[in-house]
Amino acid sequence: MTESNGAPRGAGGGSMPDWEKRFRAPRVSLPDWAEDAPDRSLFVSNATGTYELYAWDRTTGEQRRATDRPNGTTDGVLSPDGEWIWWFSDKDGDEFGVWLRQPFAGGEDVPAVDGLEASYPAGLAIGRDGSTAVVGRSTDEDGTTIHVVRGGGAPQEIYRHRESAGVGDLSHDGTLIAIEHTEHGDAMHSALRVVRPDGTTVAELDDTKGGSQELGLEVLGFAPVDGDTRLLVGHQRRGRWEPMVWDVASGEETDLALGLPGDVSAEWYPDGSALLVAHSFEARSDLWRYEFGSGAQTRVETPPGTVSGATARPDGSVEYLWSSAAEPSVVRSTSGGVVLDPPGLKAPVSVPVEDVWVEGPGGRVHALVQKPAGVTGPLPTVFEVHGGPTWHDSDSFAAGPAAWVDHGYAVVRVNYRGSTGYGREWTDALKHRVGLIELEDVSAVREWAVSSGLADPDRLVLAGGSWGGYLTLLGVGTQPDVWAVGLAAVPVADYVTAYHDEMEALKALDRTLFGGTPEEVPDRFTASSPLTYVDEVKAPVYISAGVNDPRCPIRQIDNYVDRLVARGATHEVYRYDAGHGSLVVEERIKQVRLELDFAARHLS
Repeated sequence: MTESNGAPRGAGGGSMPDWEKRFRAPRVSLPDWAEDAPDRSLFVSNATGTYELYAWDRTTGEQRRATDRPNGTTDGVLSPDGEWIWWFSDKDGDEFGVWLRQPFAGGEDVPAVDGLEASYPAGLAIGRDGSTAVVGRSTDEDGTTIHVVRGGGAPQEIYRHRESAGVGDLSHDGTLIAIEHTEHGDAMHSALRVVRPDGTTVAELDDTKGGSQELGLEVLGFAPVDGDTRLLVGHQRRGRWEPMVWDVASGEETDLALGLPGDVSAEWYPDGSALLVAHSFEARSDLWRYEFGSGAQTRVETPPGTVSGATARPDGSVEYLWSSAAEPSVVRSTSGGVVLDPPGLKAPVSVPVEDVWVEGPGGRVHALVQKPAGVTGPLPTVFEVHGGPTWHDSDSFAAGPAAWVDHGYAVVRVNYRGSTGYGREWTDALKHRVGLIELEDVSAVREWAVSSGLADPDRLVLAGGSWGGYLTLLGVGTQPDVWAVGLAAVPVADYVTAYHDEMEALKALDRTLFGGTPEEVPDRFTASSPLTYVDEVKAPVYISAGVNDPRCPIRQIDNYVDRLVARGATHEVYRYDAGHGSLVVEERIKQVRLELDFAARHLS
């Protein structure tokens, strides 16, 4: 066993390589803006080397760093009046903490809500008066609770349940609260309840009842007009995510039927007369405007690639965060130009992504391939497996895959069953054969990569973080003769221990995936746990883990590593002081260096 110290061979001297520049280059998120003070915005940037919240006064152009913590801060919300920044304060990435707030112009951080103990966050909605808030909390002891706070008074509990739930939205006039809940026990498919601030129920919407299909709902937002009781809702009634409008007062449901393939989401334009529609299909995305009066749909022009966030401004313009696999992310506006262009180092471009479709055991599998320009195979190939699992890789910029390409590797990213963007059945297919079904799809793409001449069969790397790290450890154990190296970041390694140690919301998700707890369905947990197959592992394994991680806790990783040690198996472990990943740029670079070095040593 080797405990890595972050100083791999060849890490010193010389000019900065492109892959490192991509991590160091300043990046910004899509700015949030205050509903009643739209010239006040909040965004996240890594400009100082750590991801922190920044306040931006668009009138003066001043940008001020609002938070400054050793391990970074990304969770923040502007009050609708623009007077306050609310931000979530946890301890070193453990996601367990309290909401603080500070004046937009700067000042002391103070507890945003007196009387609420630390918890995992479960949603937040702030009223337009700036003094009313709806706060969701989750703890192992209480499950989910939701509280209403008015004018600095004591918080009033309006909701409590053992299963996971969260605050969806607060209506424009503050009289209605939308809650997403999973009281039916299916954490993958929420139902909706609308209540008054005193907790009394106004309306219910539940697509999990009365049929054989498991269908979910999500809150997209109340209409931004006083007295308007329309709630924009995401539904899966046609086998994919689409928006509809639900009038919670009358019960009327308006199906928009936009006719776009793939998953569709939406948000209101500020005057409530139209919707900004976000459409995701086969790893790309685009934007549309939908008019309520005429039903007209107009495309909002964006470059080919991925729009990872968009918002409609009061003047009718749209700001959006865009990138492609080759071009780094940038915040643009339909009014012309770049909205935020941080000074300093610019991220070098990478290579475009190529689409590959492979027949798999559950249907056609979509994979995204990048390889060094002008190089023919067979190449050492990294199968970079995404996390989630309900997520998908897209034609968007990612510094990690670009680093592998710079070092001569091909990179293959697989949108396995469980991924979003390919319909509800594809997303839900992993249930009850957790982990194993995703690896079937990865195997189908791997066979194509080798037979096509892209990948060298003796130099295949399985890699990923979070759920991708879990699939990496499961893959090197269940397919020991296939993979030459395994690189697992913040993985699930011992699923039974992980279940008992993880945050409450993830316990609920695991009960849904497996059909019960480890005590109720032990065979299913055993079949899907990397620890079950650890003695079969032949490939050298590198594991990185955050010691404060509430999602893939450290004890279950230590259990797996102890078994590797007992066998004398080739492996290295790197533990760092953060949670489920790091917000510190230098730490991210360090981890990529370690992975690159580990692969180079064991593939030579």
